[in-house]
Amino acid sequence: MRYGLTLPIFDALADPALLAELASEAEAAGWDGLFLWDHVYYRRPAHAATDPWIALAAIATSTAQITIGPMVTPLARRRPQIVAREVVALDRLSHGRVVFGVGLGLDASGDEFVRFGEETDVAVRAQMFDEALGLVTALMSGEAVDHRGPHFTATDVRFLPAPFAGRVPIWVAARWPNRRPLRRAAGHNGVFIIDIDVAQLREACAYLAMIRPEGLEGFEVVVQGAPDSDPRPWRDAGATWWLTTFSAFGTDPASVRRVIGAGPPR
Repeated sequence: MRYGLTLPIFDALADPALLAELASEAEAAGWDGLFLWDHVYYRRPAHAATDPWIALAAIATSTAQITIGPMVTPLARRRPQIVAREVVALDRLSHGRVVFGVGLGLDASGDEFVRFGEETDVAVRAQMFDEALGLVTALMSGEAVDHRGPHFTATDVRFLPAPFAGRVPIWVAARWPNRRPLRRAAGHNGVFIIDIDVAQLREACAYLAMIRPEGLEGFEVVVQGAPDSDPRPWRDAGATWWLTTFSAFGTDPASVRRVIGAGPPR
């Protein structure tokens, strides 16, 4: 199992320079990954926020080994061509250390869809997500793309340069027992399973192993928990990554540094 941190980007942590410092400290303390939440607006009592992509660029230049990325980007509210450029630029800046975490998004986290006139119908947003993810994947391949879909268009384009190592791993967020997100994730490199217990994780892993031709070989199963949680039962249930997460509200740099300094819970 590998161990990472996933940090909210609000209030006391809404500073790219600070997040870059924390990432550097996490790398020195032996953590395997550091990921950032991707939101443009969050519910009260959060007030300030920063841009996760600018912060990730700062993190890329202040670290050398740690895996980084958004966890997760609500792809239906982003333009696929911009996302593809951003992911590849970040990947090359970090020499191939990026994981692209994507998800459908949840408007209840701060009404960040409805407040900015984004699509709020879940079924339509799921269609947009699927189309956008396919288009982003195609654009990041470095091959010629000619796409005309119900929501997005890319007419006879080829995006270069390609990712540092030719591809960027994609982890798709899912909530058990919803099968559709798991089927979506099964076609990529990993799944980030939210709001799940250990027994449910075993069920989810069994389902993924059944629907993937190669089983779970080479596939990342990512879960998260509070700093004082024990990751061992999750490892035994099939998780390959454990992300220590923090509250969106009231998390301060000192509390994050205490967790970082204690090192990953190996």
